[in-house]
Amino acid sequence: MAAEEILPAGAPLEGRPIASQGWRDAAFLHWRVSPRQVEHLYPTGVVPDLLDGETWIGLIAFRLEDARVGRSPSLRRWGTFTEVNVRLYGVDARGRRGVVFRSLEAASLPAVIGARALFSLPYYWADMTESHRVGARHSTHEYTSRRRFGDARLDLRVTVDRLRPVDTPTSRFLTARWALFQERGRRVMRLPNTHEAWTLFPAEVTHFESNLLERAGVSGLSAVPDSVLYSPGVRAWFGSGERLPLP
Repeated sequence: MAAEEILPAGAPLEGRPIASQGWRDAAFLHWRVSPRQVEHLYPTGVVPDLLDGETWIGLIAFRLEDARVGRSPSLRRWGTFTEVNVRLYGVDARGRRGVVFRSLEAASLPAVIGARALFSLPYYWADMTESHRVGARHSTHEYTSRRRFGDARLDLRVTVDRLRPVDTPTSRFLTARWALFQERGRRVMRLPNTHEAWTLFPAEVTHFESNLLERAGVSGLSAVPDSVLYSPGVRAWFGSGERLPLP
């Protein structure tokens, strides 16, 4: 598939709305990888999504805000927290694109427990911080994470040029994703989502120390990502999931 074929932002949500979240101050770090290097990490029935013969692995750090379930009021006590996820990009037998999460660090224990129980997502409880400084043109964003049980960690700082928006086939391929795929028992679930278009800006990594990629099953990557982007954020809505047919 070509990046231009991705559904437009704000496309109608598939299924019944079940939850919404704000994703704010998001830093997107991405590395190109060979499909053969990661194909064993995908759920059954999902294969690597390719752009120019390669696929990508992403490390995305952001602040999750104002999580809501169904029509419930804002879950303020545990619905706002820092998150870092490691993800791959997949496509199912019907050609539908989505994210495959390898790990998700979150500073909210109730969110970790809920996501594991409801969707079998690989969430981990972590001590985390997010901070930023905004200037006339540039902003600096820092993220830290220390998994509560285990040695997975992240120290990240990026500098953003907020006057130069980015909109390319590659940036859309990496950020415009309208579903996630997740193994649950012996089946694979597809959970759709929708949100407005990301406003993206180029960013530069000024400090990066982490073993999250290795802990997620991908080693040997350069310390310098192939793509670094930043977005002020979007509001996302999730629809009710479906089971993929057994192969």
